[in-house]
Amino acid sequence: MTRFQILACAAFAMSSSVSAQNAPQAISRAAFNAKLDENFKAVDANHDGFLSASELQAAQARDLQNAQAQARAAMQTRFNQLDTNKDGKLSFDEFAAIATVRPNATATQILQQLDTNHDGKVSAEEFRAPRVAAFNKADANHDGTVTPAEAQAAQGK
Repeated sequence: MTRFQILACAAFAMSSSVSAQNAPQAISRAAFNAKLDENFKAVDANHDGFLSASELQAAQARDLQNAQAQARAAMQTRFNQLDTNKDGKLSFDEFAAIATVRPNATATQILQQLDTNHDGKVSAEEFRAPRVAAFNKADANHDGTVTPAEAQAAQGK
């Protein structure tokens, strides 16, 4: 196994703990390398300085088991929140509570965004302006047509 494969495997082994963090945090190269070494040692069960397929498989199984336990605990917490009458079952009404649809903005907020001349109403031009601007921005080659590739690229921005 090459050094790159070992490091890649160590990084893979630590991926579940990294994804469990709530928010991205800055990390120095020294701290990153120390974390890699720590995770490598945790996977290297026989302490020979190499990761075998069986060690990687065991680490993967451990990580999967931990992830499943965390997911189950989160689901149980959410279920308990939804089960408002605490009967251990979700009625349709309790279940439907998670599907509540709410507007992103109030009518007043939308009016304030679109009413550029502040006359208390939105003209057709004011309504079109932000959408036309978005279209023009997405039309990368300025040919008057937004292709699927341009639309996808615009979504990524």
